[in-house]
Amino acid sequence: MKSVKVKKQTRALAGALSFPGDKSLSHRAILFGSLAEGKSHFTNVLPGGDCVCTKEAFESLGVEIRTHSPTELTIHGRGLDSLEVPKKEIYLGNSGTSMRLLLGVLAGQPFEATLTGDASLSSRPMRRVTDYLKKMGALVEGRDHANFAPLKIRGGKLKSIEANLPVPSAQVKSALLLAGLYADGKTTVTEPAKSRDHTERFLKYFGGRIEEQGLRVSIQGGQRLEAREFRIAGDISSAAFFMAMALLVPGSALEFKSVLDNPTRTGVLEVLKRMGVRFDNYRRGGLGGPEPAADFSLVSQPLKAFEIKKEELPPLIDEIPILTVLATQARGRSIIHEAEELRVKETDRIHSMVSTLSTLGAQIRAEGNSLFIEGPTPLKGAVVNSFKDHRTAMSLVVAGLVAQGETTVEDIECIDTSFPGFFELLKQTGAFFQTLTP
Repeated sequence: MKSVKVKKQTRALAGALSFPGDKSLSHRAILFGSLAEGKSHFTNVLPGGDCVCTKEAFESLGVEIRTHSPTELTIHGRGLDSLEVPKKEIYLGNSGTSMRLLLGVLAGQPFEATLTGDASLSSRPMRRVTDYLKKMGALVEGRDHANFAPLKIRGGKLKSIEANLPVPSAQVKSALLLAGLYADGKTTVTEPAKSRDHTERFLKYFGGRIEEQGLRVSIQGGQRLEAREFRIAGDISSAAFFMAMALLVPGSALEFKSVLDNPTRTGVLEVLKRMGVRFDNYRRGGLGGPEPAADFSLVSQPLKAFEIKKEELPPLIDEIPILTVLATQARGRSIIHEAEELRVKETDRIHSMVSTLSTLGAQIRAEGNSLFIEGPTPLKGAVVNSFKDHRTAMSLVVAGLVAQGETTVEDIECIDTSFPGFFELLKQTGAFFQTLTP
């Protein structure tokens, strides 16, 4: 089990940082490049474990993908209707995005495939997708009425549906829109609040046609997608850990380059502004792809407590772990309301953050699915475990930079899931740490 020792940072952090490609965008670039007709080329692809699973899944479905480097891919798309029968089960590791989006694609294929994953992924609920796909005409089998992997799916001719999602979910919405490409008629998905719109942007950029009206999005079956090439914007969720470092370590000044600036993902920036954070040199631009990007700078500064309501969570659900760390150092009581979605991530993130931050001395508690954090509270170094969750692990590393003494974060291999260059970038800023391999 690999671990990292982090000491309280007594020297200011500095540097200009570029981040690995956004994980959500990297998944979709591989997926849409595979389903498009022609040759697509992408740079700054995230080489993390989850995206590798998506890449290998489409290779098993007959797609030729040339890897020029871990971050640069050329994909020879087969079109929507020319995927091949996989020769074996498709293993998706710990990637819920891979499984849910692939279910939407496989629902339209005239063959059978089985999707598997590790113990964590096999415990994550899938009926939020499979129930709808069954209504569209796909046959899906698995434990608890196709709620848990392994999942066996046989697709074919699908019928369109109108789905009213009980909770906002970009993954469920994406799976149904992808299945809608294969359905007769118009498939419509309505959410109670806006979730990430990456799939909608990619559909339009790759030549697809969709209709968007408020919280409703529709797609007509029988379309074709066209190959594209672009550079993937830096992952804002990955950048959030370094934003926290810049704010918490006295005297620090960090520059952020080409970070994703999609309004359905910048909720973390809005929360930081409510905490009193000032962003310097903010410049919006583009990388020639479906998503906008921005450059900005951050310096260390005092923080105020924040409150996040349930309807605000979809654009920043992945940043809640690092926001809990920031809350321990902010003035006042911070509250995160009804974040039940955190319970079904790679781990139960409400439990993982309450447990570990309490060990470090934070005043944090959960009431149901809501979090309450008092600050500012001095943190003290201790031994904590990542719960095999990449975002919990990186959040604890940041906490260790402001905790007195030495903090050891155990079981950190999971960080490679979303941010394989995390420690290299951390070293670039001048942080004190030591990775330990048994």
